[in-house]
Amino acid sequence: MTSKTVAELLSQDVTLQDVSIKGWVRTFRAKRFIALNDGSTINNIQCVVDFENFDEAILKRITTGAAIHVKGELVESQGKGQSVEIVVKTLDILGDSDPETYPIQPKKHSFEFLRENAHLRTRTNTFSAVMRLRSSLSFAIHKYFNENGFNYMHTPIVTGSDAEGAGEMFKVTTLEAKNPPLNEDGTVNYKEDFFGKETNLTVSGQLEAETYAMSLGKVYTFGPTFRAENSNTTRHLAEFWMIEPEVAFMDLAGNMDLAEDFMKSVLSYILENNKEDLEFLDNRLQKEEEKLPQAQRSDMSLIEKIKFVVDNNFKRVSYTEAIDILRNCKPNKKKKFNYLINEWGADLQSEHERFLVEKHFKCPVILFDYPANIKAFYMRLNEPDAEGRETVRAMDILFPGIGEMVGGSQREERLEVLKEKMKALNIDEEELWWYLDLRKYGTAVHSGFGLGFERLVMFATGMSNIRDVIPYPRTPQNAEF
Repeated sequence: MTSKTVAELLSQDVTLQDVSIKGWVRTFRAKRFIALNDGSTINNIQCVVDFENFDEAILKRITTGAAIHVKGELVESQGKGQSVEIVVKTLDILGDSDPETYPIQPKKHSFEFLRENAHLRTRTNTFSAVMRLRSSLSFAIHKYFNENGFNYMHTPIVTGSDAEGAGEMFKVTTLEAKNPPLNEDGTVNYKEDFFGKETNLTVSGQLEAETYAMSLGKVYTFGPTFRAENSNTTRHLAEFWMIEPEVAFMDLAGNMDLAEDFMKSVLSYILENNKEDLEFLDNRLQKEEEKLPQAQRSDMSLIEKIKFVVDNNFKRVSYTEAIDILRNCKPNKKKKFNYLINEWGADLQSEHERFLVEKHFKCPVILFDYPANIKAFYMRLNEPDAEGRETVRAMDILFPGIGEMVGGSQREERLEVLKEKMKALNIDEEELWWYLDLRKYGTAVHSGFGLGFERLVMFATGMSNIRDVIPYPRTPQNAEF
C-alpha cells in the first residue's frame, strides 16, 4: 500500500478504504486523538487510536514532533473540524521526539524564538504556510516568463563589477587576511588572488542580463544577490533573491506594461492555488492587528490587498506630478510626515509612496521619470524639462502596505551619453568595457526591472519582518545554520 499525503487524503471523497500515511505528530490528546501533519497542507489529519488495543510503551512515544507511520481506515469524521479521519490499525514510531527538549511545543511561540530555531520553525502553521507560498510564488514567476517567451539566465554570483554603484559588497578572496601580497605602493596585489583581480559577490545580475537581452531578445534572472549593508532592519537582508527581466526593443511604456502584467499574473496564481494558506495567514494578521491602535491598522485584509493589486489598473504618474501632490497634501502641510516634501528632487520614502497608493489614488501606482541624480548611471536620460531639470526613464511600482515593490528603467543605449554618465560618477570604463560594447555593436532601446523576491513574499504573506520569509536569514552578526 503506497503512502498518501495529508493533502491527498483530505481532498478525497473516498472513505472506508485502507490508507497509509507518514508524518509528524502535532498533538496527541486524551491518549486517543493524534493530529498528524506532513507539510503537504496547513491542515492536519486526525488519527484515532483505540488506546486499549495498543501497547502503553508505544503510546508514550507518540509525542509532539515524533515521526510516525500510520495505517488504518479512512472514515467520515464524527467530530467537528475535519471531514475525514483515520481509524488507526497499526502505528510505527519512525523517529522519537523528546518532549522535555523539543522546542516547538503546541503553544504560541514568538517569531524571535522561532528564528533561533529556524531549522524547526516550518513545523508551525505560520511558517509552513509562508514557505509553501514562497515555493508557489517562485513557480508562478518561472511559469509566467516561460509562457511569455523569456529565456532563463544564470548570471554570475562572483563578479568584478558593482552594478548599482553602491560600493557595499562582500569581497571574494583567497588571499591571507593578515598578510596579503602587496604592490610597491602598499596596496593589495590582487593579481596574486584566485581570479587575478578584485572580486565580490554580486549585488545584481542586471548588467549581464542586458548583454543576453541584446542577443536573445527576452531574458530574466532569478537568483541570489548580496549586499554588505550594515542595516539591522525588518526590510534588509545581506543575502536575498532577485528577479530581473531584460527585454530588447522595449521602451519604458512597454516595461511598465510588462511589470504590471507580471505582478498581476503571479499574485493571481497564489489566489487560485494557495487558498488555505492565504486564509490562515489572513486570519493570523487580523488577530495581530486587533492588538494595534485603530490608526495603525490596515484598511484592507491580506487577501483584499492582494486582490487590490490584481483587480485594479495601475495608475501611472510622473515623479514631478507626485511631488506636487505630496507637497500640497494634508499630512505634509500638517507636518505629519517624518520626511517633509519641500522641493522637487527629494527621494521619496515609504510613507510618501503609501500615501499615494492607499490614500490619494487608491490603486497601485507606477511613478516614472525620476530626477537623474537620485537614480543609477545606466538609466536613459530624458531631454531636460521646461525648467532645465534632468530626469531619467526610471519607474517604480508602489503597492499598498509596503511601498516600492518593483524598480526598473529604460536603459541608456547611447554610447556617448553612457560614457559621460560613467565619467561623472568615476565608474571605470575599462572595468565595464563589455557593457559599453553593447552600445557599439547593434545598440537598441531596451528596458528591464528588478524585484526583490522576499519583498514580494512579505506582501503576499502579510509577514512584517523580512527574516521570516526566507528559510535562513543572513543579517549583520548572523549567519547561523
